[in-house]
Amino acid sequence: MATNYWSLACTRFQNSSNLLPRPHYPSMPKYPAGISLPENRLPTNESTAFFSVIGMTCSACAGSVEKAIKRLPGIREAVVDVLNAKARVQFYASFVNLDQICEAINDVGFEASIVNDEMIERCRIHIIGMTCTSCSKTLESTIQAIRGVQNAQVALATEEAEVCFDPRILNYNQLLQAIEESGFEALLISTEEDVSKILLQVDGVRSENSMRVIGSSLEALPGVLGINIDPALSKLSLSYKPNVTGPRNIIQVIESTGSGRFRATIFPEEQGIEAYKKEEIKQYYRSFLWSLIFTIPVFLSSMVFTYIPGIKDVLDAEVVNMMTVGELLRWVLSSPVQFIIGRRFYTGSYKSLRHGSANMDVLIALGTNAAYFYSVYMVLRSATSSDFKATDFFETSSMLISFILLGKYLEVLAKGKTSEAIMKLMKLVPETATLLTFDNDGNVIREEEIDSRLIQKNDVIKVIPGAKVASDGVVVWGQSHVSESMITGEAKPVAKRTDDTVIGGTLNENGVLHVRATHVGSESALSQIVRLVESAQMAKAPVQKIADRISKFFVPMVIVLSLTTWLVWFLTGKYGGYPKSWIPSSMDSCELALQFGISVMVIACPCALGLATPTAVMVATGVGASKGVLIKGGQALESAHKVNCIVFDKTGTLTVGKPVVVNTKLLKNMVLKEFYELVAATEVNSEHPLAKAIVEYAKKFKEEDDNQTWPEALDFISITGHGVKAIVQNKEVVAGNKSLMLDQNIFIPVEAEEILKEIEEMAQTGILVSIDRKLTGVLAISDALKPSARDVISILEAMKVKSIMVTGDNWGTAKSIANEVGIDDIIALAKPDMKAEEVKRLQSLGRTVAMVGDGINDSPALVAADVGMAIGAGTDIAIEAADIVLMKSNLEDVITAIDLSRKTFSRIRLNYIWALGYNLLSIPIAAGVLFPSTQFRLPPWIAGAAMAASSVSVVCSSLLLKYYKRPKKLDTLEIQGIRVV
Repeated sequence: MATNYWSLACTRFQNSSNLLPRPHYPSMPKYPAGISLPENRLPTNESTAFFSVIGMTCSACAGSVEKAIKRLPGIREAVVDVLNAKARVQFYASFVNLDQICEAINDVGFEASIVNDEMIERCRIHIIGMTCTSCSKTLESTIQAIRGVQNAQVALATEEAEVCFDPRILNYNQLLQAIEESGFEALLISTEEDVSKILLQVDGVRSENSMRVIGSSLEALPGVLGINIDPALSKLSLSYKPNVTGPRNIIQVIESTGSGRFRATIFPEEQGIEAYKKEEIKQYYRSFLWSLIFTIPVFLSSMVFTYIPGIKDVLDAEVVNMMTVGELLRWVLSSPVQFIIGRRFYTGSYKSLRHGSANMDVLIALGTNAAYFYSVYMVLRSATSSDFKATDFFETSSMLISFILLGKYLEVLAKGKTSEAIMKLMKLVPETATLLTFDNDGNVIREEEIDSRLIQKNDVIKVIPGAKVASDGVVVWGQSHVSESMITGEAKPVAKRTDDTVIGGTLNENGVLHVRATHVGSESALSQIVRLVESAQMAKAPVQKIADRISKFFVPMVIVLSLTTWLVWFLTGKYGGYPKSWIPSSMDSCELALQFGISVMVIACPCALGLATPTAVMVATGVGASKGVLIKGGQALESAHKVNCIVFDKTGTLTVGKPVVVNTKLLKNMVLKEFYELVAATEVNSEHPLAKAIVEYAKKFKEEDDNQTWPEALDFISITGHGVKAIVQNKEVVAGNKSLMLDQNIFIPVEAEEILKEIEEMAQTGILVSIDRKLTGVLAISDALKPSARDVISILEAMKVKSIMVTGDNWGTAKSIANEVGIDDIIALAKPDMKAEEVKRLQSLGRTVAMVGDGINDSPALVAADVGMAIGAGTDIAIEAADIVLMKSNLEDVITAIDLSRKTFSRIRLNYIWALGYNLLSIPIAAGVLFPSTQFRLPPWIAGAAMAASSVSVVCSSLLLKYYKRPKKLDTLEIQGIRVV
């Protein structure tokens, strides 16, 4: 199942079929009849397959299977689920097939079979009700166990689940229902159909029958694939083919149904999630305020008023036997806090325990109930006795709940800020756009302002100076400069004229543009960048496994420690193990032991441990996206911070990637125009950058010709890493490097050898051309070095990262370029498989290897490397194969990616040190280890406040990554005049 994380509309757009005439104003020249865009987009071949693996018994087995799979070439990711005997493998079909994966699993002693994945679908679900890592792990296991589910990932920080399932067995509604039966609320965020899906709110509906009529009308509309109607809320979600219809057509059908009384508006799917998050923040805030209203009097009557004469006498007045007014007042006021405001902890505990696990809610419920019901017992005993004076802990339970609610409020507030980078990206697209309408002659007859969400494919949008481009598209009229800094980070405005592509959300600076929309809605570059970042935030970093393993035993261990603490202090006090002077005057040894036990129970915080990694990854991926570095998840981040060796491709990576022909030497008497006609007719069939440079150079010989086409090339063959061969005008043309000529048994004269040597010494690439098996000419092609390449290599060396260049070019050119940039280790004449082999060789030496490339021939090496970094202007296959995409195509961003990952994992380590250290230090203090020597004890309500503060502090620690700044050395480059953005 192919996965297109990012379509890179910054540089490439698909051809549009069914193009309209180009628009113009009457006073301006008419546009040509149509547009012909080069088809640069290449099909990706990433697939996902699921395997049944029989024979696994433990995590070690799963590790063996995972390693066996990852050793194969072309494996992007392998996840093995030992509980459900499954393996999910993302791979590139060009390098490995399903049978080879099965064979690799079988070779390590397990039985593997392919699970049919042709119908596998993926969806994202918002989960409401998770409180800690234990919740997320329990829910993940529950979803995995549902029949039809192939794989599930649950992220606590984003409160989302990503589920792969078989739609023949399971549908979305059944999946949501199963999650809700597990004790959590579920809200569907997106499916793989979102590329052509909208959600509409229909006003004016009076009955369910009206919605059915609307549904019937829409089903008749060409291009509509499916409709899901919610009559109760007057909403409908609709999937459609964007090439056939669009949102304006759909709304027009709805509003023309029912005598025009219906009105339809687009209801953004994200709005439901954002509305829930805002409501969640408000709920915690309201709960905290209400809790405070009841808790403050309880606290004052217990801790303050008992020392004020007069008020103390009123509170100490006896009501029934020895029960006082103060005790009764505290009982009455603390009960709503315990059972109404604190109800969420009871429901959370029940849901958790029902599924055989224990979460933070269990600790809070046990701690507050112990304090509350012990106090109730004491008060009732005093009410039935004439000589028993009670001591209650009502302030403990109510203050504990109040401080925990305050902590949760601050936590959800802070967690909401971890996705600010995504929200800023999503708000870049303007709310409105100017739609142009034309007559049959292509004249503009009307301008109309519409909601930008209503733009359809092939619409022509007018963009005035100072306005944002409303949709990805191609310029059909006008010229201007467009600032793409908000998308790519590129500060310098980019010149745009007819046939140039523009990105939705970028700023038009100084001219009027007419833009034909090519990618709308969730197909746009901006939407796909957002989707990639969201997917990255869902993916767990391997270091997260530490927290997941600890969380399984954390809560049960804390409960045991709490009971042990209470028992030790109780028995020690009962049998005179410590002086009675240690016991405060307001309590006895049992009550002192109870306070120690409750403090231990509530101060332990599994939340901080569970949030340590995902919050840091969320912030880092968002920051990376805002700086033009797209990081595909925690795995990429974790691997990048360990990188100590980088393998660079040459063309398009260390060089600008726009080679040009700078010289031509003919070895035979031949007209240069005829020579280039034969060579260009052969090379035009190749996608190689050098071939494109030759064809572009050859075009100047055809400028005066009426016929702009090249002769037909028969029997065309592309020899990877060497060159091309074809029959043109009954002549055999071979163009390529020296190795190709030798393989074809074509003689290379001494004169050609000398020319080649001169070309290579000037860091240029020599292309030999043979016509009818006679060497006819030598072309010199130059590709300028990127301005900052040498400085980047120098900075990497200072960061203790070794640089190696691997190129398919000849040794002479490779050595010359390497000398210029300061790279000592070179491999030239490397085919794609040789690049991958070099990466594996370096890995076998114990190095953590990153590969930086931009072409199809770099894909095997990008997959084989620990971290693949694709230059953003490269091909789609390279981008798909990479773990990190450098959107700006700047080499400096290699440094940014490594430095950001190092700072992120430094922050994660700090988070873990804080979370683990906090618990290791606070639990003994809460248990009273300092009490014998210092008489210091931690009251339960202070322990609860400390517990809440730990989660908030971890999230705030991660949020500090928002202020990440790239290394100062890059700023120095900018000052020196090298363009770094």
